[in-house]
Amino acid sequence: MAGTIALTEWGSAGPEERARLIGRPEGALKMFDPELSRSVGEIVLDVKENGDDAIVRALSRFDGCEVEPDRIRVSEEEFERARAGIDPDLAAAIRVGIDNVRSFSERAIADLDWREEIAEGLVVGEKATPIESAGLFVPSGKGSYPSVLIQIGAPAVTAKVANIAVVVPPVAGGGGEVDPGVLFVASELGISDVFRVNGPAGIAALAFGTETVPQVLQVVGPGSPPVSAAQIECQRYGCVTRMVLGPSESVIVADRTADRELLAADLLNEAEHGPDSASVLVTDSRELIEEVEEPLARRLAELPEPRREYAAKALANGGAILTSDLAETAEVANQFAPEHLQVAVAEEREEEMIGMLVNAGEILVGQQTPIAAANYVLGVPAALPTGRFARVSSGITAETFLKKASIAKASQAALARLADSIVVLAEHEGFPAHAEAVRARAASRD
Repeated sequence: MAGTIALTEWGSAGPEERARLIGRPEGALKMFDPELSRSVGEIVLDVKENGDDAIVRALSRFDGCEVEPDRIRVSEEEFERARAGIDPDLAAAIRVGIDNVRSFSERAIADLDWREEIAEGLVVGEKATPIESAGLFVPSGKGSYPSVLIQIGAPAVTAKVANIAVVVPPVAGGGGEVDPGVLFVASELGISDVFRVNGPAGIAALAFGTETVPQVLQVVGPGSPPVSAAQIECQRYGCVTRMVLGPSESVIVADRTADRELLAADLLNEAEHGPDSASVLVTDSRELIEEVEEPLARRLAELPEPRREYAAKALANGGAILTSDLAETAEVANQFAPEHLQVAVAEEREEEMIGMLVNAGEILVGQQTPIAAANYVLGVPAALPTGRFARVSSGITAETFLKKASIAKASQAALARLADSIVVLAEHEGFPAHAEAVRARAASRD
């Protein structure tokens, strides 16, 4: 069908068409572009070799602001101005988001430490401890994003990471100022190490450390393709980067009971992020697709530019996929493996649908659980895998900032029961000292 959202019937689509439908728009994986990797690699190497001077050059070149090295670190005076000048409604919203993310994070790691006797005299378990340091990248550019620091900072604080550094590019068109909303979030979280650094240079600064920015063990945070490319490049030098994030994407699985107005509103939610985003409706109801066209077109026309243009292109990247039944709807969603997945089916069918969904960064159940709410204040992770990586990875939670050590304790009797198996395996693999270490214990008992 012509119009705001194009329709494709899954059952009649060939392999190439299906691959296109579940693929990602051109530019979604730009972070792997060789030319981008080369140019970003030069910035990364400059920071590695020249530290703060390279940061200053990057700020001048890419942000058009002149910042002396002693201004790279955000001052306490800037924090004080942010706290004093914050809009009370924004402050309240930030606190709601932080509280809910903390609650989710606390529950997510509540049961990570455990021990259990799996056989008589043999106790095994795990101990989770925080990583020593983490760097959090908060993007800037198309807008300012205090919500990003809520979503990745609160989990790091909940995990009790001892040393947390935040890098954030200055707001566009200014003289190096950092978004006060971001500073207010940092203040609420108790994070005082915040640095104004351009995107790729900021990733490199965290990876290697400079005269001002501390080196960290792990870097986390979303960003533009150059930022993602910098994370990839820094991995070559041994810095751990978690989740290279691409453009936003969403899938809504729906049946004929879905409210058309709410469906139209939610289809535009992630679509407005950018022209390389994707917004997809998957349903077994042709009638629903036809009837959502009018409210979708109306709501799209009401968006200001450039969001209207972004959303129109994102809808073209996605569209509507017509399936034969609920099971095929779930199959398509699983193949797409979206960042955001909303379930808009009859309430009595929700659990059935949830049971069939296995590949998604998040699953939001019901039309009273919009993606917008999850992005900001529901408490669930909002830094989520994109580009079909939801098939193998998960969102950023407090567990992202923890590492686990396994624990085991065997009694003399338990080891004696296992001794023959250990010796057989050691001898098969050609490790006589392994076998002797167990025989020595048997000899000491004789």
